[in-house]
Amino acid sequence: MDIIAPDPAPNHLVEGARIHTVRSVSIPGMAVDLGCTSVGRLQGMLSDLAPDVVHLASPLVLGHQALRAAQSGGVPTVAVYQTDVTGFARHYGLSPVVALADSLIRRVHTEATLTLAPSTDSLAYLSSLGVIGARLWRRGVDAEQFHPQWRSQSLRSDWLGGEGSKTIVGYIGRLAPEKNVHILRSLVHDPRIQLVLIGDGPSRAELTKLMPGAIFTGLLTGEALGRAAASMDIVVAPGERETFCQVVQEAMASGVPVIAPAIGGPRDLVEHDVTGLLYSPGDAAGLASSVHALEGAVDRRRIMGQRGRATVENRSWSNTVDELIGHYEDAIERTTLRRAAA
Repeated sequence: MDIIAPDPAPNHLVEGARIHTVRSVSIPGMAVDLGCTSVGRLQGMLSDLAPDVVHLASPLVLGHQALRAAQSGGVPTVAVYQTDVTGFARHYGLSPVVALADSLIRRVHTEATLTLAPSTDSLAYLSSLGVIGARLWRRGVDAEQFHPQWRSQSLRSDWLGGEGSKTIVGYIGRLAPEKNVHILRSLVHDPRIQLVLIGDGPSRAELTKLMPGAIFTGLLTGEALGRAAASMDIVVAPGERETFCQVVQEAMASGVPVIAPAIGGPRDLVEHDVTGLLYSPGDAAGLASSVHALEGAVDRRRIMGQRGRATVENRSWSNTVDELIGHYEDAIERTTLRRAAA
């Protein structure tokens, strides 16, 4: 496997893959970097690599250039819509970027051999742009890293500081404005709740001031992340621009009920009052009410956690990748038939 990615790209991006980097630029006012190069350079890279298929991951500028390069060489493309760029642009008040992003997304996903999307909301958005025939391709979850067995009483005691009667409400993810983490501030002064935020990002300093008493662990990975997720009582995923929201699956695999807005990816993943609770987007009072509904309901949380685990434990990455390979094969077959008919 060869990966073409914006510089700097971590060497550990995918074990065993060769990483080829291109220049990246930042969008003013947004915490987003875009990769860009020339179509000619990408044509040369693809000519050297001779791929059977080109996977366009969350394609925008670099993805559009790669699409053009692949088309010139007759290489089939699979474009994966997975980032709500227009939603981010609206959030940051960058209206010119909205129109540009919609145009590029429409062009890439209309011209790609095959388009995949992670949720029904994403499929609806693509359809609104005129992208026809996109397929649903959800994400896998590591059900061993995220497992109820990693629940740690020692870690819980550290978080609670001896106040063992509190309910631990957690957030896991990037600390950035578009993640809507500030909506949790209404919970921080509740004496029944200990708020734990796992992750890092540009909003950390602001959120630390906004939510005194909350625990900020910083970035956690691997076993530490799995242990932390399983040690929570409730996970809240307040982002309203999530095309999928992997954290929801990881919490469910950990046996923890999830509270999320009824929009985007979480609407597909959380079955209301079965594996968690959904509230209306933007409704801070609705979020708080959902947390309070589960705060003292230990048995209800346990049952929701068990149902959540049962829902996702067979969504392995192996099965998900097998499904993706099937889409690759379909894209290759489509291109072969198109050539034969030409």
